[in-house]
Amino acid sequence: MGSLNDPGELDSVYPPPSFDEFQRQTSLMTSCTLLWKELSDHFTSLEQDILKKSETLKSQIQTLDSQTKQSLQVLEQRESSMNETLSIALTKVVENKKAAIFALNEGAEQPEVDDSTGLLLKLKGFCVKMDSTSFWNFLVMKKKDLDSLRVEIPKALAECVDPPRFVLETISSVFPEDKRVNERNNDLGWACVLMLESLIPVMMDPVLGNERKLVTPSMKDKANEIAEIWKKSLDERGGIENVKTPDVHTFLQHLVTFGVVKDEDFDLYRKLVVGSAWRKQMPKLAISLGLGDKMPEMIEELISWGQQVDAVHFTYEVGLADKFPPVSLLKAFLKDAKKAAAAILEDPNNSGRAAHFAAKKEQSAIRSVLKCIEEYKLEAEFPPDNLKKQLEQLEKPRNEKKRSPAAVPANKRTRASNNGHMPPAKAGRSTNAYVSSFPVRSPPHTQYPAAVPTFVRSPPHTQYPAAVPAYVAPPAIYGNRSPPYPYSPEAAPYPGTPVNYSPYGGYSNGMAPAYQQAYYR
Repeated sequence: MGSLNDPGELDSVYPPPSFDEFQRQTSLMTSCTLLWKELSDHFTSLEQDILKKSETLKSQIQTLDSQTKQSLQVLEQRESSMNETLSIALTKVVENKKAAIFALNEGAEQPEVDDSTGLLLKLKGFCVKMDSTSFWNFLVMKKKDLDSLRVEIPKALAECVDPPRFVLETISSVFPEDKRVNERNNDLGWACVLMLESLIPVMMDPVLGNERKLVTPSMKDKANEIAEIWKKSLDERGGIENVKTPDVHTFLQHLVTFGVVKDEDFDLYRKLVVGSAWRKQMPKLAISLGLGDKMPEMIEELISWGQQVDAVHFTYEVGLADKFPPVSLLKAFLKDAKKAAAAILEDPNNSGRAAHFAAKKEQSAIRSVLKCIEEYKLEAEFPPDNLKKQLEQLEKPRNEKKRSPAAVPANKRTRASNNGHMPPAKAGRSTNAYVSSFPVRSPPHTQYPAAVPTFVRSPPHTQYPAAVPAYVAPPAIYGNRSPPYPYSPEAAPYPGTPVNYSPYGGYSNGMAPAYQQAYYR
């Protein structure tokens, strides 16, 4: 029988646990607990993210289903309305055709144009006969009656057998290429834009309104061909930099009217819009052309060119006033104008009329800003009182000069013998060299250039050159960047008084007045 082990021997084989070992085990348990909790939180977060994404996907699927249903309903409505639309259109064409045949056979005399009724009858007479040449000649002569023409032309176009064809034939002498020989100096872009604008309500679907345009595929192809011809002619005109603004406006309005906008030409459209940004229709035309996503870039480009007032109009058109604060832009515009005016006064080459030009520059800038403040209700953020006082101070010398009696200059050509006057000297020769209207990029705030402007972009607030021409006041409605151009379907550029009008007020040809006004102002 073996002897029992000695307790001392057991202690030597298995020594008792120490306190350090206990702490190590405790630390290990704590680490495992923390690691487990971290992993648990991580998986919980992943689960929540998956649930959120799942909910988002469900919401997107529901939205997509709803949009699909709406699109299908619209397609069904368009398809079901096709027969009714075609029936109405065919009836209208037959009626217009009978009226045209009757008018040609009877040879009715044209009425006198002494009021809006006579004007409408005159225009209808041309439209019924599809006499585009006579219509165009009459329209050009009546440019002083633009307000009446704007109202009556859509009504007259509704009497055409084929309104889109009639409009394209009417403006074909100047768009897409000017075929005139002796009168190319007379810009008729205003008439082209007016015709293209007036065509829009006429082409509206009688059932769906502006959701569908009544234009045949052949006429749409013709409109697209015209747009391509105009684009190809840009090289002959000297490129985008040298094309005249009336031509640009006509081209862009043509695209919108006939719906022949192309995605691949967006960069061209952007350059054209920015180059003619001072026209009040350009922000809305840009939206209609699909340039809404490029508006921030365009606004930044206008700001870099010193065209802050134009940038303000673009900003409000797309709701970016928070990103581009209008008050800051207007103050920067005034600051730049003041610097440009000071530069004119400091230039030793600009003697004599330098003070006059500097004052005109500041006056023009202040009027532009005051108009913006009034239009966009910025009085609380930018009180106009100080600006009005500055404007009065700048205009005061000119007003005093007008009130002062003019000194009668002595006639040097006086006969000494009998105090009789010599025959008047021959008038100095006046050059009638043509200066094409509306350069695409004229320097902001530069009102009276010394020489014939070249159609290239110029830096903002360009200083006046040494040779200062005699001052000839331009038409008041065009402000400081508009050469004389007798067109008022557009609202006047700043700082002139804009022409606010209802594009087709009183339109009553039986079609619903629900046409798109995205590009009218």
